[in-house]
Amino acid sequence: MRNLKYCILGCLLLLGSTSCKKWLDVNTDPNNPNNETVLVQNRLPWIQKFYCYTAGVTNFRTAAQSGVYYSNSTAGNALSTTWTSHTGNVTPYQTWFVEVASNLNDLYSSAQKKGAFHYMATADVFHALGFMQMLDVYGEMPYTEAISGIASPAFDDGKTIYNGCMAKLNEAIDLFSRTQEATAPPLASGDMWNGGDVNKWIKFCWGLKARYMLKLSKKSDLYNADSILYCLSKGPQSIADNVVQAGLNNSTVLDYLIRDPVVTNGNFNYAAYGSNQRISKYHYDLLTNMRGSGVTDPRMTKIVPASMSGIQVAANGKVISYTWNRSIGVDMYGAATRLSKGGPASILTPAYAKDTTTIKYTIKNAADRTNFIAAQVAAGRPYTNVADTVTVTYRPGSIFINSPNYLYAGDTVYVNMRSSALATSGIPAQPEKDVSWYPSGDAFTAGAVASTGSFQVRPVSDQEILTYHEMCFIKAEVYMRKGDVGNAYTAYKQGIQAHLDMMQAKLASWQAARYTDTNPDMAPMAQSAITAYLSSSALASGAGDLTMADIMLQKYIAMGCSIENWNDMRRFNFSAGNVGGFGVVYPGYDRGPLFAGNAQYTGAGKTDPRYWQRRWMLPTTLELNYNLTNALAINPHAADPNIWSMPVWWDCATDAEYYGYLQN
Repeated sequence: MRNLKYCILGCLLLLGSTSCKKWLDVNTDPNNPNNETVLVQNRLPWIQKFYCYTAGVTNFRTAAQSGVYYSNSTAGNALSTTWTSHTGNVTPYQTWFVEVASNLNDLYSSAQKKGAFHYMATADVFHALGFMQMLDVYGEMPYTEAISGIASPAFDDGKTIYNGCMAKLNEAIDLFSRTQEATAPPLASGDMWNGGDVNKWIKFCWGLKARYMLKLSKKSDLYNADSILYCLSKGPQSIADNVVQAGLNNSTVLDYLIRDPVVTNGNFNYAAYGSNQRISKYHYDLLTNMRGSGVTDPRMTKIVPASMSGIQVAANGKVISYTWNRSIGVDMYGAATRLSKGGPASILTPAYAKDTTTIKYTIKNAADRTNFIAAQVAAGRPYTNVADTVTVTYRPGSIFINSPNYLYAGDTVYVNMRSSALATSGIPAQPEKDVSWYPSGDAFTAGAVASTGSFQVRPVSDQEILTYHEMCFIKAEVYMRKGDVGNAYTAYKQGIQAHLDMMQAKLASWQAARYTDTNPDMAPMAQSAITAYLSSSALASGAGDLTMADIMLQKYIAMGCSIENWNDMRRFNFSAGNVGGFGVVYPGYDRGPLFAGNAQYTGAGKTDPRYWQRRWMLPTTLELNYNLTNALAINPHAADPNIWSMPVWWDCATDAEYYGYLQN
């Protein structure tokens, strides 16, 4: 790892001159940028935005591991399906250190010189946010020497990193509570997240403390339920206190490091920029059959994407009629029949038929051939069958899989989560307010939508940093652990309501902005559906009916594309059912039939910690190649294949357990 803060600063200044967002116009002298002339109010918004990149990739890849999403990528994102390791998981590490951490000391020191205590506090907050996230995924790493300018910094253990981050939050609360000097720039002049609302920042700090203290739930000597409840009492109290980064779709400027759009939602850049990602069956079933109720969650049509189907086009090629095909979930953990037949990366991206298209399928298995023909009949497609060859005609306007392999032909039922941004759609004529995905320019011209996208991961979605609904679910869990099921139930219901309210507010804003002219999934939910759901059998009927699984599975839906789902699953040992007498908290989550990680996950069974996904290997290109001596000095197993199943510090019940992993 190298100290690149001056290099990045120049890039930030250059980017600032082209961004359409006023916060990001950061130049004092655009022709001669230097570290001393950057105003603190111009440095903060870039730190906020670039943090969203590192959070976005971490959120998506851990959500894929947690069963929220399936990816047919053959690179790191396919971990969700096979649990195989990928040493190229470098992006979170790279974006954190190069784009964010390298600027924190300068933000802090330059703000200190001006008596800008509130900007000093934001540097502390980002220190905690980023390094805690790095601890969550990588475990031991450079910390005390990480941004000091030392070319080969020493590594620190997880306990040191955790305590350092908590200390930074305590200092931030103190600094936010101070009155800035008269000449200091107001926080509002550089704050994209909270508009300079210091009280909201303070609530944010307390909420982060509650989140981080909850990580210690396995540690009987450190976990303190009442301390967490105290933090929650000072944290966000309504959806008005949510901390988010607003996503935009009004620029084609790309990030200088990873070449993703600058102003879009960071989760979009990883979950919905490309065509590889889909909703998993595990996630889908929670939205359609929570508690075995058979009740469809009103959030389902906002989270699970749809495509047009049965399209009819006029003589001019324009769509004149269609139905909506709501995606089903990709089965990764159950029978996984489709993936077992075709392989983990075999679900293909659909194409658009501008003209009549015929495909010949060779199907030697008679039963498969019969089923395939039945599917064509049900879809109303013309076909012929000669011996073991079935020839299918796709009419103009069809969204179809352009492959002669019959196993893939029905994969249009798995709608990908792709959404369109001006910088990435590849269709110059696509307007800013149309973020649906079209597989080609011809499809766009026709008006044939191949994906409506998903609520959290559109380019114009808010990237959720800390929310009131998360605080409610933390409170519900803490009360449940205390045995206070009455208060746990109240908090559980409040968490569900808070998430519905947050979604409804965003959906209403999209409708007002006319996004719904082309995308009905961006319209508000029907209030009658919300009311019915809240009184349905999908929810616990009262305190006596509430389980920890109820709390955590509703939190799972609400958090969605978030690292916190993986953090929670680790705390409960996934579906092992051996934590706190709460039973199996994540039923159905397990290694699937395509599991290929025997070298990485060496535990003998579910109750063995090393059966599960516990961390990522350090990036080979950054640490294991250039700083291996320091990495091995603190953890001799840092480069071992099964490092992926070694618990990080907070995931161990005792220090003895943690250091035992490092030393044995």
